[in-house]
Amino acid sequence: MIAYLEGLLAEAWDDACLLVTASGVGYEVGLPTHLCSSLPERGQQAAFYICHVIREDAQELYGFATFEERQTFRVLLSISKVGARTALAILSLYRPDDLRRIVVEEDVAALTRVPGIGKKTAQHIFLELKYKLKVADLPPASAAARPSSVFRDAVDGLLNLGYPEEECAPLVRELLERQPDLDVGETLRAALKALGKGRM
Repeated sequence: MIAYLEGLLAEAWDDACLLVTASGVGYEVGLPTHLCSSLPERGQQAAFYICHVIREDAQELYGFATFEERQTFRVLLSISKVGARTALAILSLYRPDDLRRIVVEEDVAALTRVPGIGKKTAQHIFLELKYKLKVADLPPASAAARPSSVFRDAVDGLLNLGYPEEECAPLVRELLERQPDLDVGETLRAALKALGKGRM
């Protein structure tokens, strides 16, 4: 079972990359959106914690920047009717701490913001997460993880301007992690500036 890979980044595309190890073997690795957007240049070193998904008709590798993200992906896979692509879509929009806060705040609607997840599926995923996610070690709330306040309002503002949530949510989260005292207007301006440049 493959659990970790490091090597040179040979290629990258929308939701995956090709990683070539020192032995010369190349692996296709599926990635959450926020990790795709922060990959190094081609030919540079990269490393991922890997979840190796084995199905009857295929073997797939999914990579994550942290061990916690990998373990959260495994938790999501343990939920009935949640496949690897859905689990990856959830982690493209929400980090592990975000999911724990969704559980603590009973914000079921947050899960419906993930592409492909409707109200019924969101309720099902939420109920299983309540029993499978550890929330006791949740750190103090930060401005970056307030889905109903600055974070959510800023993301909603960008959505209204036509930006996709999978692009703007990680960006807003990163801005608020760097500057937690920003209000909604300041966050929107900073996000639009970063989006205009194509990268922070």
